[in-house]
Parts: sequence; C-alpha cells; structure tokens
Amino acid sequence: MASRLLRVCGALRALRRPPAAPLRPPGPARALAAGGIPSDEEQATGLERKVIQAMEKGQDPYNILQPKRYAGTKEDPNLVPSISNKRIVGCICEEDNSCVIWFWLHKGEPQRCPSCGAYYKLVPHHLPH
Repeated sequence: MASRLLRVCGALRALRRPPAAPLRPPGPARALAAGGIPSDEEQATGLERKVIQAMEKGQDPYNILQPKRYAGTKEDPNLVPSISNKRIVGCICEEDNSCVIWFWLHKGEPQRCPSCGAYYKLVPHHLPH
C-alpha cells in the first residue's frame, strides 16, 4: 500500500512541474533563429563569389548568357570570345538544319563559314581569375 501511495505522489508532483524546455537541435534551427538561412550571395566564396559579383554588374564572365545576335556580315560579324589565338566554331547554317559545320576561327580579320557565308570574328576574352 505504501508503494502505491508513493507512486501516486510522484505522479502528482510530475504533473505540477512546468514542462521542461524542448531540446533545440544544433545547426539550421539556430540559423533560422538568428535571422534566416543565408542567401547564395552571402554564402558564396572564391570563384563562385567573383562570378556572382560580375553578374550583378551586368558582366558575363564565363559566357553563361545567350550571346548577342549579330547580322553575320563582313561589317557586323558574329563575335566569338576566346582566350587563345584560335577557336573551333560550329555553324548551323539553316534554322532547321540537323548538321553542324565546324571550322577553325583565327585571330584577325573576320572569316566566313565555308557553307553559308556568315562572318565570324575572334575577340580576346580574359577570365576573371
């Protein structure tokens, strides 16, 4: 009988106590409590940060964006950036054509595609790092 009474008293004391604070998991919960999850710009480092900063300035450091359209004439050739003195270029001469005409483009004067006659010119491009 005494043991039953002690168990009942212990249960009553447990009911009167305020509930213990829940344990907080380390990591993301603390980041959210301190102001949220950091954005890509806040978290980026090294080369990724340089690319993001260049994109904010309107530059395209690694030719990520679609290139500007040119007429493809000798006076207004398609500009092809390159970090060397030559680059291989692929030309899809007609919109519905399924084959690509590949040719070498060298630094200097604009050169023509051997198939359709569109002009391309090599321009120097410097990487940001």
